[in-house]
Order: sequence, then C-alpha cells, then structure tokens
Amino acid sequence: MPEHDTVGQHTSPAREVGEFLRRRQEQIAQRWADEPLFRTVFTVSRDEAVEAGKIVVEALSQVADTGQVHDPDAAGFTVVREQLSRMGAARSRAGFTTAQVSNDVNALRPPVENLLLADLPEDDTDRVRECTTSLTVLMGTLRLVVLETALSEGQALIERQRLQLMEVATPVIKLWDGIVAVPLIGTLDSARSQVVMENLLEAVVEQRARFAILDITGVPTVDSLVAQHLMKTVAATRLMGAECVVSGIRPAIAQTIVHLGLDLGTVITRSSLADALAYALHQLGAGIINATPGGAGSR
Repeated sequence: MPEHDTVGQHTSPAREVGEFLRRRQEQIAQRWADEPLFRTVFTVSRDEAVEAGKIVVEALSQVADTGQVHDPDAAGFTVVREQLSRMGAARSRAGFTTAQVSNDVNALRPPVENLLLADLPEDDTDRVRECTTSLTVLMGTLRLVVLETALSEGQALIERQRLQLMEVATPVIKLWDGIVAVPLIGTLDSARSQVVMENLLEAVVEQRARFAILDITGVPTVDSLVAQHLMKTVAATRLMGAECVVSGIRPAIAQTIVHLGLDLGTVITRSSLADALAYALHQLGAGIINATPGGAGSR
C-alpha cells in the first residue's frame, strides 16, 4: 500500500491536504507561475514567481494542518496576505475589477486539484470527496482573503486620489513678492476647506508673505460650516503675521453670510482678484499704472 494511503487512514482530510501541499509544493508553484495572478505581477523573472508560489503553498499547508481551512483569520493566512494579497492589490491598482481578481484566484485551484486527484486512490471515493472538499474550502478562503485585501487597497487608492485631487484643486500661487493667493473653483466642503487652510498657512510661512488672497469667485455657494472655516482661515492667516483678503464673493454667498449673521467687519474684502491684488500691492508701496490708451492712469 502506498505511504500516503497509510497516512490518510490516521489523518483528517484537511491535514492530509496539508501534507499533499507540502509534498507537491514545487509542482504547484511551477504551475501557478504561469497563471495570470502571478505572471502579470512577476514580469521580470519566472523564478521569482515560482518562489512566491512556494511561500503561498507552504502557508496554505500550515492552515490545512490546523484544520481551519474555513477561517480567513487563521495564522497561516498572515503570510498569504503578505504574498498573494499583494498581487491581488497590484491587480486592483492596475484597474482590474474585483470580479477579475476573483477569477484570477479561482484559476489557482484547478492545477492543485488535478495534482491532488492524481495522488489520491481512485477506489476510495469518500476519501477523495472529503479531501477535494477540504481543498475547495481552503482555496475559497484564500480567494476571500485576497479579495478583502484588493478591496482595501482599492478603497485606499480612492482615498489617496481624493486627497490628491483636493491638493490639485487648491493651489497656492505666488502673485508677487509677499503676496500669495488661493483661487478656489467648485464646491467647498469641510474637508477641502481644511486643506485650503493648511496649504495657505504653509505658503505664508514658505514665501514670507504679508498678504494672502482667498479668491472664491469660482465657488457657487457655501454652507454655514464652510463659511466658519473661511473665517477661521482668515484668523489663522493673521496669526501667522499676514493679512488675508477675501475676493470674489458672489451675491448668493453674500446673502448666505448675512443670513448666518457672520461678522465680516474685520475682514478685508474686494470684488475681484484683480482688486485684491491691487490693494495688496498698494499696501506694499507698489504703484500700478494702467498702460491702456485712454485708461484711468495710476491706481
């Protein structure tokens, strides 16, 4: 009687699957190296893909040894998360959907199952069924672990892109020596208002600015919370030693500020960014001359 038949009489199906995985580690890793999940991540060296496959197979065998093939929190899956889940996350970052990642992980099961069936005695149908069921559950749990990581990576990527978009949408521009400006376009929410404040204060320090212009010409409306954030930005700018000028307040925003009862008596406002810049230049002692023929002359 073959050695694995004797072993199988005294071990659980899960444990026998673990022994099989350990015994066939090299063959499984070689077959996995040609699957999309490995092939598209390890594009430089196939040997690297094989080594990664061996690590995953060893980790799965440890999970099977404990009998916790259904538990994604089993100790062995920690290594799996570091290896296979990284590949799933890479596929997710590359734009693959969770369904595509799921299919990639599912493609890893047939090569393993074929090797397992070749190792099991054909005449013991109960044993074949129990072992293949245990392997199916183990690979299903593996798929769950990979998908969880891919989804987490996808959510993290979306959050990073959201923050990057907010940074791009709130640039701080140096208009003149000692003058910086933040031209705001689009809807303002609390999160973006916080980014505006942080970016503006950093620019005031870096540029040693004496005037900071907050231009909201492109902002259609603000709510009470955002209006409060704008007021706090003005106050914080003053604490940094610079004067904050708010320009481009639209009629709808002006009405909102009045209805909210916010006091802008201490805030310098101008109708446009050009007027705000002219005010700041004048305060710095710079003269502005209108060179247009028939213009109004110096301002």
